[in-house]
Amino acid sequence: MDLGFLLHSLIPSWNSVAILATFFAYLAIVGSILPGKVVPGVVLQDGSRLHYRCNGLLSLLVLVGLLGIGAKMDYISPTAISDRGLELLSATFVFSFLVTLVLYAAGCKSRNQGSSLKPHFTGNLIQDWWFGIQLNPQFLGIDLKFFFVRAGMMGWLLINLSVLARSIQDATVSRSIILYQLFSVLYILDYFVYEEYMTSTWDIIAERLGFMLVFGDLVWIPFTFSIQGWWLLSNKPELTTAAVIANCFVFLMGYMVFRGANKQKHIFKKNPKALIWGMPPKVIGGKLLASGFWGVARHCNYLGDLLLALSFSLPCGISSPIPYFYPIYLLILLIWRERRDEARCAIKYKEVWAEYCKLVPWRILPYFY
Repeated sequence: MDLGFLLHSLIPSWNSVAILATFFAYLAIVGSILPGKVVPGVVLQDGSRLHYRCNGLLSLLVLVGLLGIGAKMDYISPTAISDRGLELLSATFVFSFLVTLVLYAAGCKSRNQGSSLKPHFTGNLIQDWWFGIQLNPQFLGIDLKFFFVRAGMMGWLLINLSVLARSIQDATVSRSIILYQLFSVLYILDYFVYEEYMTSTWDIIAERLGFMLVFGDLVWIPFTFSIQGWWLLSNKPELTTAAVIANCFVFLMGYMVFRGANKQKHIFKKNPKALIWGMPPKVIGGKLLASGFWGVARHCNYLGDLLLALSFSLPCGISSPIPYFYPIYLLILLIWRERRDEARCAIKYKEVWAEYCKLVPWRILPYFY
């Protein structure tokens, strides 16, 4: 691919804008009208709590069904997304940038003193724009933070399905493509099955909504998590049966740690006396869970995330570092985030956090880090 073609492909077209606008409009409408479990969020500092309609799985299944019907009736092309990948990437980036400018301006004008909408300023324009100044901004009653992460996860699946359609048309389906697509769809479906667990994650309860989260949700998740699928369109690594089995083992281990750790933390926040691994939970200072996975490492869920990321890349073999961009990036990101989490927790919990660190000395990977 020459540079001129690449630059031309990055220019958003009206078709890519229309695809993006239709996708967001669909999510906004069905997210508000389809039935779903209404889950209360954590109690915020001012005593309030938001409520989230967790109908993401139904919204996703309806969307895939509609797209399937449209493709069957030749109303839409199943490869529409894969044919416009770079256009959609640049269009989504521009949208993310503009949205965060609007969020910053709206936050500056806000006089609301509630935890969700109270503006927090550092005095540094770039930092406030990057990290955001409001915790849970809304638009037309839609919680934007929850909306954007849902859009990113669905977007990842739609990209993968379009790339898979392209590989089927080109007759290039292989073991590697099947493994990557299978692991990805299982991970994405699992996210929406347990969507309510998202309401108690650090991103939702503590991170303000700025460019970092908006870009991460709308651009980074769908377009970098799918790099392996794009790479496999033009590369055909040969996987042995042993390699396939090993890859499945890495995925299952990652899933067990990731889902198990997040589930334990979510259940603990809802019911601090609930059994963990069949035993009463050990709690430090009445606040910090030190049982189950959280007694193994202080950020054990990050280990699960890293193993899953690795499992998405292993089907591509080891001939190129390109498919490993995601796990390498994630390793750097999670170490940076873990350091930020540690600093915040040290300030928030003080001596309780120090006691927890003594009891659980490992940060992510036991006996290594």
